[in-house]
Amino acid sequence: MDEEYDVIVLGTGLKECILSGLLSVDGLKVLHMDRNDYYGGESSSLNLTQLWKRFRGSDTPQENLGASREYNVDMIPKFIMANGLLVQTLIHTDVTKYLNFKAVDGSFVYKKGKIYKVPATDVEALKSPLMGLFEKRRARKFFIYVQDYDEKDPKSHEGLDLSKVTAREIISKYGLEDDTIDFIGHALALHNDDDYLDQPAIDFVKRIKLYAESLARFQGGSPYIYPLYGLGELPQAFARLSAVYGGTYMLNKPECKVEFDGSGKAIGVTSAGETAKCKKVVCDPSYLSDKVKKVGKVTRAVCIMSHPIPDTNDAHSVQIILPQKQLGRKSDMYLFCCSYAHNVAPKGKYIAFVSAEAETDNPEEELKPGIELLGPIDEIFYHSYDTYVPTNNQEEDNCFISATYDATTHFESTVVDVLDMYTKITGKTLDLSVDLSAASATAEN
Repeated sequence: MDEEYDVIVLGTGLKECILSGLLSVDGLKVLHMDRNDYYGGESSSLNLTQLWKRFRGSDTPQENLGASREYNVDMIPKFIMANGLLVQTLIHTDVTKYLNFKAVDGSFVYKKGKIYKVPATDVEALKSPLMGLFEKRRARKFFIYVQDYDEKDPKSHEGLDLSKVTAREIISKYGLEDDTIDFIGHALALHNDDDYLDQPAIDFVKRIKLYAESLARFQGGSPYIYPLYGLGELPQAFARLSAVYGGTYMLNKPECKVEFDGSGKAIGVTSAGETAKCKKVVCDPSYLSDKVKKVGKVTRAVCIMSHPIPDTNDAHSVQIILPQKQLGRKSDMYLFCCSYAHNVAPKGKYIAFVSAEAETDNPEEELKPGIELLGPIDEIFYHSYDTYVPTNNQEEDNCFISATYDATTHFESTVVDVLDMYTKITGKTLDLSVDLSAASATAEN
């Protein structure tokens, strides 16, 4: 271990594995270590025995749930936006060759106790039971404006400079009602609170365009795709990429301790009495707990069921967003379901997750609105984890720390953090202009 590396990466969570892959492709000499004996860190997928051990303290799950090895239960459940940043990164690095994706069946939004399919285009807006007749017409006009908007074509701007005009001002121009704003802002633009309303509208409009373009991509019922066998496949695929480009992997390395010189710069990592030297350290918050601060908590329920979620057209995989206002909360609640159709459970079994930013100390009560939508549940597990962001100055200590995964059920915020870290580490912006048709997903059940 006494070699010198450009970068040592600690932890094999998805963010760390993507960075390890990208940096190896760039020609940097990378050593990747993890204190665990498995890939994935916080973003691993567990079989049924591992799930039982983690939440029930025993390793003998009930036999009626099926074979343990047929379960791949994500600890950070998220879908992938078909035209989003993660897919662009997968294509850019050619990691798609290690993975098989399948389209997600449905995307729904919660309103006044019921769930509705999310309309994303002018045609769908006219059919949607979410809105009355006049509101449908107003929403249709708004969707046409968004679909036609082209940053490079001033004619499509209708005299509005979206870098100056706020999302609230655009919405009021079209006279949309509060409930419509709720589903557009939270289920289409995927904002998890209402702060976006007073920010420049350009990001809001781009997010809606991304949703609509992703939806059109595979002609499925949602804009999302998801890997067969679950998300545990993703860190491993990027780890393979890193190895192909000369990256070195070491799992099960106890007590990975970052070493600093007299001026406070990271110079290496020690494990089991051996030190590897490096110029930079990349890690998740658990490896440098004195350089991060707690900013919140995510609470989640993991449910095993024998049926699809009611009122989702028997979807085998689905996302439901419960906007904050509908629940009287400060941020949204997310419902994520997948099943044997994505090879994450035995035939006839479904795995549903209800996630939210914790606003109380009582997860059972707090997650109730989401859990009530699920119908009968075979088994339920609750877990919470604190969320951290880095507080260090990377230029002073050469440590690049990822933020904890949030409660959202999609990967956009995760990859934004990765790309920001990549730029800070290398001084370059990753060029993600790729041919999106290079990735495919099957849409059949």
